[in-house]
Amino acid sequence: MGEWAVPGYTDVRELGAGAAGRVVLAVHDATGTRVAVKYLGETLRRDPAFVEGFRAEARLLGALETPHVVRLYEYVEAPEGAAIVMELVDGLALRALLREYGPVGPEAALTVLKGSLLGLAAAHADGVVHRDYKPENVLVTADGASRLVDFGIATGRGTSAGVAGTPAYMAPEQWTGAPASPASDVYAATATFYECLTGRKPFTGENIAELALRHTEAPVPEDDVPEPLRPLVRQGLAKAPGDRPQEAAAFVRRLEEIAAAAYGPRWEERGRGRLASLAALLPLLFPSAGDRAESTTALARTALPDPPWWRAWLPDPLGWGAIAAGLLLVIAAVLTGAPAALTAPGAAAGSAATTDVRADAAVPVPSPSATASPTAAPGPSPSTPAPSSAAPDPSASTGPAPTAPDTPDAATATPPPADGPTTGSPTTAAPTTTPPPAPDPTGTSASPAPTVAAAAVKAVTVTDFRQTGPTTATATFHIATDGPGPVTLGVRWYAGDSPATTGAQDGATETYRRGGATGYTVTLTHTFAATACYWTVGATSDPAPAGGGASRQLLTRRCELR
Repeated sequence: MGEWAVPGYTDVRELGAGAAGRVVLAVHDATGTRVAVKYLGETLRRDPAFVEGFRAEARLLGALETPHVVRLYEYVEAPEGAAIVMELVDGLALRALLREYGPVGPEAALTVLKGSLLGLAAAHADGVVHRDYKPENVLVTADGASRLVDFGIATGRGTSAGVAGTPAYMAPEQWTGAPASPASDVYAATATFYECLTGRKPFTGENIAELALRHTEAPVPEDDVPEPLRPLVRQGLAKAPGDRPQEAAAFVRRLEEIAAAAYGPRWEERGRGRLASLAALLPLLFPSAGDRAESTTALARTALPDPPWWRAWLPDPLGWGAIAAGLLLVIAAVLTGAPAALTAPGAAAGSAATTDVRADAAVPVPSPSATASPTAAPGPSPSTPAPSSAAPDPSASTGPAPTAPDTPDAATATPPPADGPTTGSPTTAAPTTTPPPAPDPTGTSASPAPTVAAAAVKAVTVTDFRQTGPTTATATFHIATDGPGPVTLGVRWYAGDSPATTGAQDGATETYRRGGATGYTVTLTHTFAATACYWTVGATSDPAPAGGGASRQLLTRRCELR
């Protein structure tokens, strides 16, 4: 990657980056264990205060022994850099689930809250206050478990560390710079719980001052909270720290009592199942996404079956000579009912289709035994649309308009030779037929159109990302492949208020189909709906890039002076 790497580890790909540094997926050379390495940013490494805070984060992680918090493996500091090597959690941020689906349901909300609260409880038992509990810092794994991450601004209980945290989740006392307390973490956890239940934050404001006022004075909003869970929300969002549970462990006990009474003894089992099913629909956001060709855009290939034995018949040279000598009309009349395409024995079918679809869209696939009838009427069926015969433009630098999440992209069929037969839609069970083509005066027959195999993607990079207006940003992506086969670029935009995370996804995932070359440059402009200090863009591809996806983050102009 060009930067300093922790000795004994091989960096695989970047998982995220921000003003504070970057997180990289790496492999321990001696054991092959996959880890996450958090590198302190080059600029911050020159500031002794930031370096000391980075060391403190490593010490805190090392002291916590719980499966509900990411584990520390080692802390490395050298003249070239500083890094925290920690357990790789193959999960996605709770924020991604909330952004995609909104409310996750009471049992799932209780489950994700309990798991991350147990992580807080371990920290509180060691005298540590997290101070930045929010959906971005709660990971949901493939089996529906939740883990607490990012102790970057954690501090000791009772420490006066000034105003710190994420405004939407800060307790009233955090706005005044009061000493850190576990009750502040309980408040932030409850605000996140409220968002899981309702799909929105408990308090919002047009600016920081208005948001602070609502957190400190506005009544607890509970109208949209399920009736059995309102006592939990009221206690957790109480204005006075003394009116809340004093630590996470006490809050967990209260949560379990209320959940069992309202939803029965198996509420957590059902909640984990719900979280797992939601997470499974967002495979691109898992760290392991680069290890498999899974994404929100799937490729479905439909190939016509091998030709039957009678297609092996070919006129001998004397027959072609007779045709060339003037018997074309007679022979054409005799062969009116002949097969549409003539291929050599063992040759592949003369046409194929590739359809770009969403992973959750149904793809009709022809029966493997379906073949063209030798007596089928020539020409396409009236109910079967003919595929486009225009080849993709490999030099295009901008992608098509973003596709709606539930709308499949248009089918793109491999074009036949100019004088060859026209194939039917890739979703038709039996291909249509036409009379044989006129003979080639040179004595050679037209070759069937080849099927282009998907190319391996060598790299996906974000070469430029800049703000172009108050709510707009432009990014340029480059895809390098080892062949001209089709490839799909997947792009996600995020908005958040912390440089250490991507924030919430802004808008739907966008996909752009390319083919016909070994390199593509795509420039896109996005209008952000959310107001945030940091914008992030992430890109990957299908097939997955060898070096993993790429992302870049920028600090917006509205927050540059804060």
